[in-house]
Amino acid sequence: MQIDWTKVNRVLVVKLRSIGDTVLATPSLIALRRFLPNAQIDVLLEDWVTPLLVDWDVVHDAIDNVISVPTRNTAKVEGGKLSAFDLMFARSIYAGILRKTKYDVAFNLHGGTTATFFTAASRARHRVGYAEYQYSFLYNHLLSSSSDFWNTEFTHSAEQQLALLGSVGVPVQDRPKTRLVVNAAALSSLAKKFNAKTQRWLSEGRTGWRDLGNFALLHPSSAFFTKQWPTENFARTAEFLAEKGFHTVAVASKNERAVLENLERESKVPITTFDDLTLPEITALASKARLFVGNDSGIAHIAAAVGTPSVVIFGSSNRNHWRPWTDAPNEIVYEEFPCQPCPGYVCEVFGEPRCILRVKPEAVFAAIDRMLSPSNS
Repeated sequence: MQIDWTKVNRVLVVKLRSIGDTVLATPSLIALRRFLPNAQIDVLLEDWVTPLLVDWDVVHDAIDNVISVPTRNTAKVEGGKLSAFDLMFARSIYAGILRKTKYDVAFNLHGGTTATFFTAASRARHRVGYAEYQYSFLYNHLLSSSSDFWNTEFTHSAEQQLALLGSVGVPVQDRPKTRLVVNAAALSSLAKKFNAKTQRWLSEGRTGWRDLGNFALLHPSSAFFTKQWPTENFARTAEFLAEKGFHTVAVASKNERAVLENLERESKVPITTFDDLTLPEITALASKARLFVGNDSGIAHIAAAVGTPSVVIFGSSNRNHWRPWTDAPNEIVYEEFPCQPCPGYVCEVFGEPRCILRVKPEAVFAAIDRMLSPSNS
């Protein structure tokens, strides 16, 4: 069954999961908006990542609405988190909202069972997914693989999502890059948080965030130990950057505060650290940085999406699949091991993640030098 795009007025994009996954969905959203400038394009996200695409009433210009669904970890009730039954009930309410919207086309860019539930619940006339998805019978447009579409062995996450659109007639051959919106409210709130540290900075001769001048953004943490470069190496990186006239700002989440404290202890130069920035504030911060250096993570994809030159350090994860998807200057630094990539939960070969531990600071420094060269300015 072919899609008559002249009759498509409402499109749903289902993209659950993490920060990086959400950022890497923006090329598909951009391609859809370009193809359907007058259609309603909505995206369904997990609530905790929603601020990446909509915050302070500022919505990413490729979409009309974000449907923010609760997860077990974020939807809390008195006395604890939602029970499985309550979560199921909450999701059924959102399913009803999707049905009432009467979408013409629904794309599942994720593939998990929850994403399939929402895609099917939309009752869109055209439901697009991959043949490998569980419950694939709930779709009426299935693509065999992104490799078949692009006619290449390895494909990036962004290309895999774009391939679904391309398989049903959306022009994607130019492979749009990731893009995030930086809004004035996020910049303003970020400035307030910077200026709250003024007293600490007085001895350093600075009076506020606008006096930082050239600064580099570091993200020294990661969800997996097999992707986390040693903190002492990030400390050496801050010292290397200081020699070049750069101040270092490092970010992590609240539960990763120990990483930031260790970084400050290890470094011989001052580092400004934050564990309380919102996703829009991190996006705004990344847009002001001269350089990003960090582990393969969602924050790395945020930096790439705002055009910041980046050096990303890889360990266990798939470099072909997760490298920055951007036109901005970027390099990935890694040590080659035959066991790469792997799921990353444990190191089954060595017992310790040698893939990330053996990345030498000198290799990162060399990449930084290339990113800071005049040709990348």
